[in-house]
Amino acid sequence: MPASGWNHKLMGIGNGGWSGEIWYLDMSDALQRGYATASTDTGHEGSAGDGSFALGHPEKVIDFGYRAFHETTIKAKAMVSAYYGDAPKHSYWNGCSTGGKQGLTEAQRYPGDYDGIIAGAPANCWTHLMVSGIWIGQATHENPGSYLPKEKYAVLHKAVVEACDSLDGVKDGVLENPKKCHFDPKILQCKEADGPDCLTTSQVDAARKIYAGPKNPRTGEQIFPGLEPGSENGWSFFARGTEAPIVASHFKYLVFHDPNWDYRTLNFDTDVALADKLDNGVLNATNPNLKEFFTRGGKLFLYHGWNDPAIAPQNTVNYYNSVVAAMGGSTNVQNSMRLFMVPGMSHCGGGDGPSEFDHVDVLEQWVEKDKAPDRIVASHFPPGTHAAKSDRTRPLCPYPQVAKYTGSGSTDDASNFVCTRD
Repeated sequence: MPASGWNHKLMGIGNGGWSGEIWYLDMSDALQRGYATASTDTGHEGSAGDGSFALGHPEKVIDFGYRAFHETTIKAKAMVSAYYGDAPKHSYWNGCSTGGKQGLTEAQRYPGDYDGIIAGAPANCWTHLMVSGIWIGQATHENPGSYLPKEKYAVLHKAVVEACDSLDGVKDGVLENPKKCHFDPKILQCKEADGPDCLTTSQVDAARKIYAGPKNPRTGEQIFPGLEPGSENGWSFFARGTEAPIVASHFKYLVFHDPNWDYRTLNFDTDVALADKLDNGVLNATNPNLKEFFTRGGKLFLYHGWNDPAIAPQNTVNYYNSVVAAMGGSTNVQNSMRLFMVPGMSHCGGGDGPSEFDHVDVLEQWVEKDKAPDRIVASHFPPGTHAAKSDRTRPLCPYPQVAKYTGSGSTDDASNFVCTRD
């Protein structure tokens, strides 16, 4: 809590992965803005990639799932009121990934906790996200030839950009809407022996599976969306030489209670159904009924990078669409919820496209001045020069709109783009 200069507001800070620590860095940003701020380790200590705390401790799973950050919010408001002699005038949540899921959990379970919620790249379909990571791991380890070395990511990415960059009318190395890119990695298949600039037949199959996403082998049902064209440079998130602990942890410690469980044995039919049944809504935050949150005046600001290699961005589009449907159409939610898809952005930030923008200011303007975000100008900074002047700006548009070049002026200047339906 600021000793002086308090802005009469509270900001809750979200976590990442399996949490296990308080996120002081993001708290410091809130403090610099004048906020009282709160964060939690969600009831356990450990690394973001390790879910072993859950083994034999169902109460800790509940803490991680929803109880810890709700209780932190209640206690933080009480302490703020006691310290300053006044309750916060506004309370905001700011989180990405697991923090985005936590924000959606708050809106769904505790609609009175926050006036505004920033939910970036939300891991809200938790059990199926874990399946997605294992699907990618299995795809690249189906046989010795399936493995995609990191050098091949760049080969794939280059081919994607060459095939689809100009579809949005601007050649800038960034896909405005990857959904329009129908890229088949088979064009990179080696004509003869394996080489540095081509993919083997098994590697082509692995890449196709990563783009396609996991499906139930019995019903054909899509379990979780695939990664988008443009995300290739970040595929080491799950397509690594060994298992990805963050996703394997869920099945080891919450589903099978076996630290020696092998991710290569996952059954994408029965094991997925078991994981969903055991979760029973503790970790998943997919309820589309946000009526109470919206009725109270709550604002939900969603964002996701199209190049995210960890959480398929279509998942957030799917959740947004589910809320629109549950609330009776887009006109009923446009003053309460908006989604901004960020071309070229990786997981929660960074990447090839303009992805730097002030999420908090956007939410403040919306909640406090009723200025719903119709267009957000994002900036891109050359690698290693974050403090320097940006080399490109571009508008981010409320989904389903996209940024369209007007046809004149620099394509590195946001003023030469308009938001329109694709």
